[in-house]
Amino acid sequence: MGVRKLLTSVAMAAAFFAAASPSQAATNQSTLFEAPRELISNDDALRQQTLDELQGLGVKWLRVVLQWRSVAPSARASSPPAGFNESGQAGYNWNAYDQVINEARARGLKLLVTISGPAPKWATGNHRSYTYKPSATRFQRFVTAVGNRYRGQVAMWSVWNEPNHPAFLTPQFAGSKGHRYAYSPKLYRSLFSAADRGLRASGNGGVRLLMGETAPRGTGKVVAPLRFLRGVLAPRGRFPADGYAHHAYTTAAGPSYVPHNPDDVTIGVLSRLTRALDAEARAHRIRSRLPIYLTEFGIQSEPDPYIGVSYQRQAEYRSISEWYAWRNPRVAAFSQYLMRDDNPRRGSIYVRYSGFESGLRGSNGRAKLAYAGFRLPLVADARGKRVYFWGYVRPAAGLTRVLLQVRTRGSRTFRDLKHVTTNTSGYWRSVTSLRRGAQYRVVWGRYAGPATRAY
Repeated sequence: MGVRKLLTSVAMAAAFFAAASPSQAATNQSTLFEAPRELISNDDALRQQTLDELQGLGVKWLRVVLQWRSVAPSARASSPPAGFNESGQAGYNWNAYDQVINEARARGLKLLVTISGPAPKWATGNHRSYTYKPSATRFQRFVTAVGNRYRGQVAMWSVWNEPNHPAFLTPQFAGSKGHRYAYSPKLYRSLFSAADRGLRASGNGGVRLLMGETAPRGTGKVVAPLRFLRGVLAPRGRFPADGYAHHAYTTAAGPSYVPHNPDDVTIGVLSRLTRALDAEARAHRIRSRLPIYLTEFGIQSEPDPYIGVSYQRQAEYRSISEWYAWRNPRVAAFSQYLMRDDNPRRGSIYVRYSGFESGLRGSNGRAKLAYAGFRLPLVADARGKRVYFWGYVRPAAGLTRVLLQVRTRGSRTFRDLKHVTTNTSGYWRSVTSLRRGAQYRVVWGRYAGPATRAY
């Protein structure tokens, strides 16, 4: 997130046009939504209201990150309570997760549960940190408890949120200066294997299990995702993963941003991840054509003065990012991280907005343009004298019609351009003559998407 300068429209369009051929696009992909502030909450009314909203927006999958530390007893202590059975049900505080999982299932929503650290201190290597060398043996016991608790209720599991980032797993690197090597891949491999054993022991062996959940970019403290991937899969033997989960966040430069580090993977360079997975498959370390699940994603907006973009750019960039994912046939799921922005924090302006401003609503609950854009994503792809449209009616349950409208430069009102019929999954495409400076939007029933510019 360190790059703050916007790319020019020309550079953005060049990368935009260079994406995969529509003939290779996925015919469908799942939409994941993660809203911990509202759903992992003791506020029953807020949780129910948010679930109502999500269903109205067409969401059918929820991602829930189940943090070991948040449910474990005596998490701050250097040893667990006497007599505590780490593989059993008693002693853990399951309440917040029971509520969201039970209520989601009652509504027909499917669940991806990421079993993750930070860990209780008594389960780490030094008993002082929440992230330092978590015990694989104790993690297996915990996963066994989780698996028994939610057996038959979870459609997909994954292991450890952003294990290539020091906020969740340490150490990331080891060795002396000049001879540093990535250490977190070794840690993660042992944790993933422990989780796999725990899920199988608890009767969840037939449920899809994802590896990865990687942060998008490496730094001096964060292991770059492709370097991490190669490290995890370096030992011989086939790794028992059913998919690769990744968080393909970009910068304020937009979806077409290309990181200089070839081991980084943002939304505009998903082919890097595809090629890396294919190379590992050829070495017989993972299954062939392993699907990619973009399990966490969002575009940060104002009021963040450093990496936030305008509300209009947030809506446009979010739609373009989803279009990128849709055009990659290996992407099985695309996600939205946050319904509401994180609350501002006390301190300098940098500290104040050091959380995530990627919500569809501001921290005050007010809807941004991206809220309507999430329901009705629209991309206007300008090429020469034409503009090619891609859109999605997320709540659609089958074939449906949308009205495409245009507002020409200098006009205050939209006028009808054409009606378009979606496919059975709710996606549609169309083309028309380019009108310089025009803005476009989609109307579906009583809903209208935000004004969208052609790129």
